[in-house]
Amino acid sequence: MTVISPEPLVAPVIDTHCHLDVHDRHLHGDQHPDPDAMLEAARAVGVTKVVQIGCDVPSAHWSVQMARSRPDVVAGVAIHPNDAARLVQRHGPQALDQAIEQIEELASDPVVRAIGETGLDYFRTAQEWRPVQQDSFRRHIRLARRLGKTLVIHDRDSHEDIIAILQDEGPPERVVFHCFSGDAEMAATCAARGWYMSFAGVVTYKANEGLRQAMLRVPDHLLLVETDAPYLTAEPNRGKANASSLMPFTVRRMAEQRGSSELELCGLLWRNAQAAFGAW
Repeated sequence: MTVISPEPLVAPVIDTHCHLDVHDRHLHGDQHPDPDAMLEAARAVGVTKVVQIGCDVPSAHWSVQMARSRPDVVAGVAIHPNDAARLVQRHGPQALDQAIEQIEELASDPVVRAIGETGLDYFRTAQEWRPVQQDSFRRHIRLARRLGKTLVIHDRDSHEDIIAILQDEGPPERVVFHCFSGDAEMAATCAARGWYMSFAGVVTYKANEGLRQAMLRVPDHLLLVETDAPYLTAEPNRGKANASSLMPFTVRRMAEQRGSSELELCGLLWRNAQAAFGAW
């Protein structure tokens, strides 16, 4: 499938959430994209830094190694909520205990700026395993708070429980809702608590006017952008493998919706990403 390439952005931005290590056969076919080539393609269109997210122990190790050797990459590490449930289902509670211990060890590295993505996913995990996800989420919140790391949240069909657990545990100083999927009311709730909201390519889809309206409720200083590559590809490449190099389509749709110039929004997104994850 031919991928339409965007024009370079007028100023640099940061992809605050991507998975350079993920090869999805449905999206990529038999091709195994080279991470360094993907980073170079991103730089060519103005996406000059990325936050690489590891969602299980192997990918967390990979992410840390990637960030150690490439100055434009920092990492987030965690056990994804769906993986937390699978670990316990297949191997028992001790498997999750051991995995989180390894995540904590990796998170002590300075290249790790975030604990995440963690959270709740009620779409893919059966109701009987929700308590496992909730327990894992609580443990990741405590870890982020203890280490002074940014908490990156995966929230799918679980808005109320996510917010309830965050408030019950006490959130760390910096919280990012990755691929924000709530409505305008939820955006206002997050804004009131000083939580960042990051928008991915789904904000460009025609049917997602409600999401675009939610984005309008996000204060300037709490707005972020991401790809979640290789997933959630923006129009006009929807259905194809995503990459940081395609993020300009999302940035321009966000600027249009918010009535901002591309230059103004790029500057805003750059400053916010470094405030959320630390300068690098």
